[in-house]
Amino acid sequence: MAVELDAVAGALLTVWEAARERTTSRVSGAQLRAIMLVEQHEGINLRRLATGLDMLLSSASRLCDRLVAAGMLEREPGRSDRREISLHLTPEARRLLAELRDDRRQQLAAILADMTPDGRQALLRGMREFDEAARRRDASVQSVEAAGPWDGVPVEHPAGVPTRDWPRSEPQVARTA
Repeated sequence: MAVELDAVAGALLTVWEAARERTTSRVSGAQLRAIMLVEQHEGINLRRLATGLDMLLSSASRLCDRLVAAGMLEREPGRSDRREISLHLTPEARRLLAELRDDRRQQLAAILADMTPDGRQALLRGMREFDEAARRRDASVQSVEAAGPWDGVPVEHPAGVPTRDWPRSEPQVARTA
């Protein structure tokens, strides 16, 4: 089943990628992921953003610098700790995301129009169940990661390459597409 899904998911991924390329010539893929993560977690701090993007804190900081310079993000000092910075989308970033989603939806609607009503309903039902299962799996992985005694221990990439030191007890942020 996984092999078949991998084979047929290509069309959906092509629609996603084509919309991203048409809409986001102003930002890179990493910048778009950051914008989407800030949208999902308005007011997120830099450490959580870095964790959610799976990058070093210094790299996330430079990424945010570029997004602030491009008018996509605003930094706001924390209310309780002024050293902690919260991140917020600008109206320009919200327009960019709206353009991206509108383009994707138009492309998807054109493809869905060529499907039978039963096929569309089956696809929607299956995708909803897939989404729920992925969210449950992500939540269980995050709870296992948060429960472990990994604070301050170098985190290993599955291939054995050290990626960074960061506290694993901090809540993890789900990735979005």
